[in-house]
Amino acid sequence: MQSFETAVVTGGSRGLGRALALALARRGTAVAVVARHEAPLEAVVNAIVEEGGRAHAIVADVGEPDAAVRIAGQALSALGHVDLLVHNASTLGAVPLPMLTDLRGEDLERTLAVNVLGPHRLTRALLPSMRLGRGGVVVGISSDAAIEAYPGWGGYGASKAALDQLLRGWAEELRGTGVRVLCIDPGEMDTQMHADAVPDADRSRLGRPDVVASIIVDILVHPERAPSGARILATEWEVRA
Repeated sequence: MQSFETAVVTGGSRGLGRALALALARRGTAVAVVARHEAPLEAVVNAIVEEGGRAHAIVADVGEPDAAVRIAGQALSALGHVDLLVHNASTLGAVPLPMLTDLRGEDLERTLAVNVLGPHRLTRALLPSMRLGRGGVVVGISSDAAIEAYPGWGGYGASKAALDQLLRGWAEELRGTGVRVLCIDPGEMDTQMHADAVPDADRSRLGRPDVVASIIVDILVHPERAPSGARILATEWEVRA
């Protein structure tokens, strides 16, 4: 079983990111939580600290070109090294979700900037710390929209498909370095993002972020069952005692 002394979680102020930051901290991981807005970010950090955990807030927009260097610098300053990098920050783009015929180029650019370019830049920025240390894990949070086509989801789906392939490329190029790369599809969850995309969804049928987070942590700590390059569906993962 793999353990993590330190972690960086992007998009950590709400939903799955918040739940992941809390779940990791409860296992003794010091977490650098990244999000755009200071108030909800500080609330997550305070919640972790109140439970006896260690957390640091990094206010940044991963979609900005210079954000990765700043995030990496602040994370390494606070944590010393990074064992786990979770690319959770994501954007739907324009909502209500437009059909591709109505999707503006600038909206697609923003979606790609947050969902693909941000993770690539931040992986590059933190990879030296992982390779010089004891290795680590890079994980991207994907979506079924990466492999299934739905009307209105074309832009978001394209960005997640690109993220999946980017992670597969990283996995191949990092074999033998001690850095494991995973892609995890968490399934549909009761989050604000899902509500923005599907406002009339039956929330009782959606996954709870805290439950999904516990499953994802179980995936991360079992390298023998989740080898580098794997794309894993959280809804199909068996948590074993």
